[in-house]
Amino acid sequence: MKIFAKIRFYWGAFVISFIVALFMIPLITLFRVHKGMIMHYLNRVILFLMGARVEKVGEADPEADMIVMNHQGIVDIIGMEALQKGHLRWVAKKELFDTPWFGHLLKNGDMISIDRENKKGLIKMIRDVKESLETKHRKVVIFPEGTRATHQKLLPFKSGTKFIAGNMGLKVQPVVITGSKWVLNEHNRTGHSGTVRYIYLPTVDVSKAEENWFEALHAEMQKEIDREFHHHHRSR
Repeated sequence: MKIFAKIRFYWGAFVISFIVALFMIPLITLFRVHKGMIMHYLNRVILFLMGARVEKVGEADPEADMIVMNHQGIVDIIGMEALQKGHLRWVAKKELFDTPWFGHLLKNGDMISIDRENKKGLIKMIRDVKESLETKHRKVVIFPEGTRATHQKLLPFKSGTKFIAGNMGLKVQPVVITGSKWVLNEHNRTGHSGTVRYIYLPTVDVSKAEENWFEALHAEMQKEIDREFHHHHRSR
């Protein structure tokens, strides 16, 4: 069975690279007005070809400004885009913008780059988030863990997310993802058919929240991750 899991991983990696390089990047470059719709449709195609599907639990808050999610791998993004009707704006580290293919996708998709080594990075981030919400009318999506985790426990959240949301008084909706690592595990290079579940938790209005709202949000997301594992045998 392990050999089939390996084959599925490489098939999934091929499908993602093929669709992104030959279809997604050219189409969003040529048809910029429709790039959101193009990305949503092609991400659904990717999941179909990988033998995966997405499931949404709860409701996306139309009033939310920022979405924060746990992070396991690229399928997190593919599934989230496949669920959308509106156009999201993802935050990614600056280094990813310089990579082949996916760097072009981030640039042409008009995503937000963050330079963790630059002290002025948070100032730029605030400016970019403001532009996203007021001019582009796109929700901002960020992985507050800052990197991909390999286990059930959430990593400590980066303080930059709290600073930006607090400084701007944003409405933040947490989303817990389970099952993406089962579909495509980039650490041990295995893949399986399965469902990626996106659980929308209640939005936090940071302008009215308690001072420890960020820590409470981390705890609530971990609680949901643990519930999924213990009651539904779904790991994150």
